[in-house]
Amino acid sequence: MKEGLDDAVWELSFLQEKQEAVHPQPSPSLSIFLSIPANIMSATDQSICHPCETTSLVSGPTNKVQVTLQLMVAVGTAVIGSLQFGYNTGVINAPQAIIEEFYNETWFNRYSEHIPPNSLTSLWAVSVSIFSVGGIFGSFSVGLFVNRLGRRNSMLVANILAFVAAALMGFSKLAASWEMLIIGRLVVGLYSGLSTGFVPMYVGEIAPTALRGALGTLHQLGIVVGILMAQIFGLESIMGNATLWPFLLSFTFIPALIQCALLPFCPESPRFLLINQNEENKAKNVLKKLRGTDDVGEDLQEMKEESRQMMREKKVTIMELFRSHLYRQPILVAVMLQLSQQFSGINAVFYYSTSIFKKAGVSQPVYATIGAGIVNTVFTVVSLFVVERAGRRSLHLIGLMGMAVSAVCMTIAMALTEQVPALSYVSIVAIFVFVAFFEIGPGPIPWFIVAELFSQGPRPAAFAVAGFSNWTANFIVGMCFQYVEQLTGPYVFIIFTVLLLIFFVFTYFKVPETKGRTFDEISAGFRQNAEKFGHEHNMLGADSQL
Repeated sequence: MKEGLDDAVWELSFLQEKQEAVHPQPSPSLSIFLSIPANIMSATDQSICHPCETTSLVSGPTNKVQVTLQLMVAVGTAVIGSLQFGYNTGVINAPQAIIEEFYNETWFNRYSEHIPPNSLTSLWAVSVSIFSVGGIFGSFSVGLFVNRLGRRNSMLVANILAFVAAALMGFSKLAASWEMLIIGRLVVGLYSGLSTGFVPMYVGEIAPTALRGALGTLHQLGIVVGILMAQIFGLESIMGNATLWPFLLSFTFIPALIQCALLPFCPESPRFLLINQNEENKAKNVLKKLRGTDDVGEDLQEMKEESRQMMREKKVTIMELFRSHLYRQPILVAVMLQLSQQFSGINAVFYYSTSIFKKAGVSQPVYATIGAGIVNTVFTVVSLFVVERAGRRSLHLIGLMGMAVSAVCMTIAMALTEQVPALSYVSIVAIFVFVAFFEIGPGPIPWFIVAELFSQGPRPAAFAVAGFSNWTANFIVGMCFQYVEQLTGPYVFIIFTVLLLIFFVFTYFKVPETKGRTFDEISAGFRQNAEKFGHEHNMLGADSQL
């Protein structure tokens, strides 16, 4: 007990010295960095100092955060890539019957016979899943771009893929080529995979520490808005018809064009300029514009300390993330959080939603599905406003447990719907609640927390691994869910309930609270934990590790 308190006091002393090097006057908000293991505190102390209830950085008089126009333009422009990801995830679903008819007509014109049902099913499965295959390769290539071109220029160059994909899908009907459509889906998957690395990384590096979580949530907001746009545009009365479906798929060129027009007016990441390019003056000027003040000494000092730490480390490769004891825990956390998003069952819920709405007697189930998309969007906005107050870890825990309870309710309701038809309405409510809890935690948090868990050196490799994990899990769920559902029926959600509870336990014991901490402080916490791990192994809540 005494040793734990001594460690905590030493950590506070170290951080006070660091703060005084930049601002000699005392800062009352320094207490945010003090983290005392929960099991050495009394019950009263825990109610006061629980790490999930720390004071936001914006509360201190010396830490006022100004949201500038330059910052919002840069973040908003980057998030267009997130919108593209969401749009292309959902756009293929609404016009399925029409595109399958196009496949059939094309096959008949070539071979003078209708396409066999099994071949049609296989072609459609490839058309959907090839997007995830492209995403897997794209996400794994993030480091190749950002380390050479920088964050902003990487986003700019990636739009070439969006234009190519739009052309292939848009002209596939005119060319009577289903091959063009499938290749276009692969290319736009590559683009989306890159975007899932570029966007959270860029936003995390330009955002002030006190707003990093809120601005990081905008990546998920862009995704769900993109999905909602695809659902609305895919209505038969808009573009989901035999005439306009090629434009529905090629619509992706419009956001790409807008992003290309705006990116030249956005700054490069100041962390990339200072740490990777050693351009201190450029980094300082960018920070002044982003922060709206000439007093950026604290930000620069923090980046310089991170740079000095990087110089003491060798270059971090993907394999080094798993070999080194310094990175093993944070990369495990990053991967598990990505898996908690994809294996939560959210895609299965959307798969089931239309049939559930039909059983409930909804005459137009497609509009009810759009309603679920609206809930998706609304609760992402809610997460945006509470993530800096409640913290990442606590929101993720709340989201996982809420989804688990909702999944149990869905299972019971769907299993008994035939005996008690009124329970179908319980299923509808459970779907909306499930989606709401997903967007409170497992939806937005896994994307941006990767940037917080790693310093500048290993961050690109970490994003590649995390993105690869997310896209691979997405592909597995997409390919396997229909077969598992056929075997288990409505009880498929019991599987997701078990997984959600496993992720809840992991998050409680292993995931640190990163709210209000700088990148260097979070990395230092993992380093200290790695050094102590060989001497003592405890089962404390993960917050005590930082």
